Amino acid sequence: MDTPAPKSGRLLSLDALRGFDLFWIVGGHAILLALHVLTGWEWLGWTNGLLRHVEWDGFLPYDLIFPLFLFLAGVSTPFSLSTRLEAGSRGEACRKAVQRGLLLVLLGIIYNNGLQWKGLEAMRFGSVLGRIGLACMFAQLIFIFNHRSPRRLWYWLAGVLVGYFFIMKIGHAPGFAPGDLTMQGNFASYVDRLLLPGKLNKGIHDPEGILATLPAIGNALLGILAGLWLRRPAVEVSGDRKAGVLALASLVSLAAGAVWNVSFPINKQLWTSSFVLWTCGWAGLLLGFFYWTVDVRGWLRRPGEFFAVIGVNSIFIYMAGGFISFSYTAQALFGGVAKALPVPAQGLVLAVGVFAVKWALLWLMRRKGVFLRV
Repeated sequence: MDTPAPKSGRLLSLDALRGFDLFWIVGGHAILLALHVLTGWEWLGWTNGLLRHVEWDGFLPYDLIFPLFLFLAGVSTPFSLSTRLEAGSRGEACRKAVQRGLLLVLLGIIYNNGLQWKGLEAMRFGSVLGRIGLACMFAQLIFIFNHRSPRRLWYWLAGVLVGYFFIMKIGHAPGFAPGDLTMQGNFASYVDRLLLPGKLNKGIHDPEGILATLPAIGNALLGILAGLWLRRPAVEVSGDRKAGVLALASLVSLAAGAVWNVSFPINKQLWTSSFVLWTCGWAGLLLGFFYWTVDVRGWLRRPGEFFAVIGVNSIFIYMAGGFISFSYTAQALFGGVAKALPVPAQGLVLAVGVFAVKWALLWLMRRKGVFLRV
């Protein structure tokens, strides 16, 4: 039986997928690594090798975590803003979008530098949260002014991705040929060296710099388009069809990304247009799977609830990782048990313990209705 798409609020599958995404940051990778040390299983070693970032061109599954989160922020936009827009509160919706975007930029700066001024030259201003905030803010503003004509979102998407492609193909750092895409010679890094204050993450380049935020808007826009599709009433489009069409569209996005990769390589550091299409393809497939198995069929509703505990407070747990020592609490609770086991098993117990402490805190916050709303 199909589950009708809610007119407001978020689908369980959306929070579940967001939680699954964050799981690999807040504990999943550490658990997998500890399990590999304990068992020595080769397939776990191979899997662990996939949980790292590519240095420059190319793609590994770990590179999907960031763009998937951005895509999902886009998916939630029609559910959170459409009711307000239908009531004619466009000004309020714009204010909320800008407020949220700037607050995420501020939280990103705090995450990077703490609550202290280290001097401009020692501060890093580019951040994961900052890119999410700015990309979503601009995507939401585009949606707010075009929500009655969703087709225009496709024009904006094409403009953003093609525009960035030409900017990067024409622009270059001094002394390099037009279209140079090396770390030293590409135009995005050059713009960051000129305009981004403070220090860059890699000295001459920042993965979360200024110019590369432009194509990231495309991730959020494709998410918004997916959200609009999933929000359609079940009497118009069945849940099975929604999941099927989403999967088909995602395969088309993957194919387009693969083709574009020939002339504009898939590159997370530069957030290339091909990277946008490639990651949104995978993100759409994951969303379709979660939506169909959790919300439509209900087969994975219980696991969905488990991951949703993380997903509903994703910003909080991401920020908390930089300021709270969960390992200290895990050591106090599980250290005695760990010491009674062989050394390889100790790492697994403590890795699971750290995640258990985080999940328990998030579960308690959800139960008490405490959410970090940004």
